[in-house]
Amino acid sequence: MKKEGEVRIPSGCALTGIFSRSGKRISGADAITSIATMHDRSNGLGGGFAGYGIYPEYKQYYALHIFYNTPEAKRECEAYLERKFDVINLSEIPVRNNPAITNIPLIWRYFTRPLQLRMEEANLDEKEYVVRCVNHVNSEITDAFVFSSGKNMGVFKAVGFPEDVGNFFRLEDYQGYCWTGHGRYPTNTPGWWGGAHPFTLLDFSVVHNGEISSYDTNRRYIEMFGYKCSLLTDTEVITYLLDYLIRKQQFSPEEAAHVIAAPFWQTIEAMDDKNREQYKFLRQVFPELLINGPFSILFGFTGGIMALNDRLKLRSMVAAEKGDFLYLASEECAIRAIESDPDCVWAPTGGEPVIATLNQEGRKCL
Repeated sequence: MKKEGEVRIPSGCALTGIFSRSGKRISGADAITSIATMHDRSNGLGGGFAGYGIYPEYKQYYALHIFYNTPEAKRECEAYLERKFDVINLSEIPVRNNPAITNIPLIWRYFTRPLQLRMEEANLDEKEYVVRCVNHVNSEITDAFVFSSGKNMGVFKAVGFPEDVGNFFRLEDYQGYCWTGHGRYPTNTPGWWGGAHPFTLLDFSVVHNGEISSYDTNRRYIEMFGYKCSLLTDTEVITYLLDYLIRKQQFSPEEAAHVIAAPFWQTIEAMDDKNREQYKFLRQVFPELLINGPFSILFGFTGGIMALNDRLKLRSMVAAEKGDFLYLASEECAIRAIESDPDCVWAPTGGEPVIATLNQEGRKCL
């Protein structure tokens, strides 16, 4: 009999998401409880979480979470940050010893504000300035890696099973209105700390189950706009596609979903005139941003969350609501582990985005 980790599970990887439309802050322990139910969907090569609303006392500052493999990388990176940012606070991210988490890098957190003079010299707006600084660290400073860079949010990830990663980072000490979690089962790429999910850029975070067969097309297109895919996983490109569409093209999350999981042409032709023209436009202008292959993703952003399947729904996704809470997961058991009596449960169809935002009315349970 083959042992755990020796069997390829094509539909492996676990996703979970919790969102409070009223902004009620939830313990990170709930995200751990949810994803631990799906232990067998991962193989110990990556786990991680994203929490939103977790730094209210520093909500106006960019929270940079950084891995360092050497003290020299830390010194070089901190000297760079001092030239580019006003560093308000810095500290090691608190962790607890867990024998399941090994080869631990230095893990530091910096609350920062871009230096106005430096932004003016670069002729960049604040978000683009931060993006370029993050890219510089990740591509030019050996053994330093910025793995989270948003405001009032943070990512916590490592090589390990997700419940061990959550325990290691002491997620029960954090409270947020939104949590996403991921248990990784890599099939084509290595397990390493930077390659664990979520993948982020500014406040955008993505956790993903599946394989992107259009990766090379997507990557070549997005790299024309200054993005660099270097993290040895296809998930990275999804984050950049969404950043390009939402931050740079000013699309709504729903419009972005209709680009990356666009309806089939025969579906578009059957639409009414108004929708037909809109969807034709999106498919004709952004064909390189269509994601092919089986996938389900959770996309977190400031004030909201979106769940999305590929057009054929080749990866599982279940949604549920209880009051103002939206729950999303690869399996219903992960939802019932933290909410045993939801008001309604449903499976979103292929290509149908499920989007929740703060102070928005929920789905009407039938």
